[in-house]
This record gives sequence, C-alpha cells and structure tokens, in this order.
Amino acid sequence: MGVEDRVKKRLERKERTYETEQLMKEKRSEEYEVLEEVFDKSTLMTIYDLMNKGVIDEIYGVVKAGKESRIYYGRGPKGEELAIKIYLTVSAEFRRGMLPYILGDPRFKNVKRSGRHLIYAWAQKEFKNLKLAYDAGVRVPKPIHVQNNVLVMEFIGEDGISAPILKEAEIDRPKAVYRKLIEAVEKLYKGAKLVHGDLSEYNIMIWGGEPVIFDISQAVSLEHPNATQYLIRDLENLNRYFRRLGVDVTPVDKLFRRITCGEI
Repeated sequence: MGVEDRVKKRLERKERTYETEQLMKEKRSEEYEVLEEVFDKSTLMTIYDLMNKGVIDEIYGVVKAGKESRIYYGRGPKGEELAIKIYLTVSAEFRRGMLPYILGDPRFKNVKRSGRHLIYAWAQKEFKNLKLAYDAGVRVPKPIHVQNNVLVMEFIGEDGISAPILKEAEIDRPKAVYRKLIEAVEKLYKGAKLVHGDLSEYNIMIWGGEPVIFDISQAVSLEHPNATQYLIRDLENLNRYFRRLGVDVTPVDKLFRRITCGEI
C-alpha cells in the first residue's frame, strides 16, 4: 500500500470517528432532554454528579417504568452494563405505600416522613438490602452505588435487553428453579437477616437458567414486627406459582420451620 493510500485511509478513519462522536453527542443530548422532561433539577444534578464521579459513563433509554421509579440502561467506566434506578420524588401514593415497610425497620427508625427524605431513605434501604443479600450469596443484582434517589446496580440481561421475569420466562426445569428460590429465601433469612416481603413471579428474573431476585427495597429486617407475616406470604406466593407449573411443592409450614428453626 502506497503512502497516498495510507493517508487516505487514515483520513477516512478520522472522518468516521468524528461522525461517530457527533452522533454520540447528539444521542446524549437527546437523552438529557428526555431526562429533563421527567425528573426535577435535584435528580438531574445527582445523575450529572455520578457521571462526573465516574460511576456512570453513559445513560440510555428506559428499560422499565413504574409509578414509583424508572430504570434506565447505562454503561460504567469500563463498559460494564448498568441498571440505573431513579425513584420518582413526586408520587404521594408510593410514599404512603412505603411506610409499613420502613417505619417498622429499626435501621430507619429516625427517618423523616417528609417526601424527599423518605424517598432518599428508600433508595438507601434498597442499596443496603441488595448488599446484605449479595454478601449472603443470594443471586440479586450487584449493588454499585446509591446517591439521593438514584441507585446504580448490575444490569441483568444483555445489550440493554432485560432478562425475562419468571412470569414470562420459559422454564425447562421448574422444580430446580423452585428449589433454588427456596434456598434463596433461606439465605436471605439466615445470612442477610432479611425477609423479602413481596416475593412473586413478578420480581424474579431468569438469567442463564438461574433465578435472580430483584426489587428488594421493601425487604425488612427480622426485627420488623411483620417479618414473620411477610415470610409466610413470600412462601405462599412461591408455592402458588410453582404448583401451577406442576411442581410438587413443600407445604408452607414445613418450609417456615426449615427456614426459621433449621428443621428438615
């Protein structure tokens, strides 16, 4: 290849790089515009701060939207895939729904009941619950960072496409998945000292054939006055769902004794 050809190819590469950079700038600008339409100034400043700190490198579109939060797909400084959960600070209904789970938790006995403080405490609660569960060996999204109402964690899925929830997933071996979920509930109870409190086919994902529990912001410590009630409800939900799949489930009372007392 001659000198002229090499120079020409180098210029073409530079031109392509420039075009790519311009497209990324335009895309990022569009993303900020979308964010600005949804979130208040405080939330935007939190997101920008996390980008400046290097926690988040890129933030893309919404992968899940609910009444209380939105989850965005993002990338970290090393290209790792992130789930960026942003709690909405304006949902009065959501704040009322939090109270039974947070006010009885001794870890948050001094939390203020005013809107923004309560939302921030809820985000902290989910981060702490994720860390306790993750450290106990429960398969949950790995927690990465939390600041104000923004929680950054591992993205379960690939290239911005979330793993399917249990309700929608095709399961070849439902009995094995059931057993792993009962083991996860037990690890959560014995290792993390937590009860999920809202476990169902809607907040369990299937990834690589394995169940991954998510949405554990409402999980309570064993000291919570309703911890026993919540644990029984979680077990009943699992049994109800897997019974429909033809699994010969273990009675709830037996599971309860096994988890809380160590009985086989």
